Amino acid sequence: MGTLDRRLRLFILAPILVIAGVIVGPTSILAIVLYVLAAVMVGTSLAGSCPLYTLFGIQTCPKQTFTTADEGGVAR
Repeated sequence: MGTLDRRLRLFILAPILVIAGVIVGPTSILAIVLYVLAAVMVGTSLAGSCPLYTLFGIQTCPKQTFTTADEGGVAR
């Protein structure tokens, strides 16, 4: 996952889901689902990988280019 995607999940989506859970009633079934979704957003953000992205072949991370072996083969 790209940096922007990770930050959006961690700092925007997860807090919104938690707030929505509190608004609908902290012990309701919908709130529990929202809390679980928030936890998934935090977990995938911290891990830097989303299983659904892998399943559907989505990449939000910029592609790395490599130099030739003459230049040391270092990623740029």
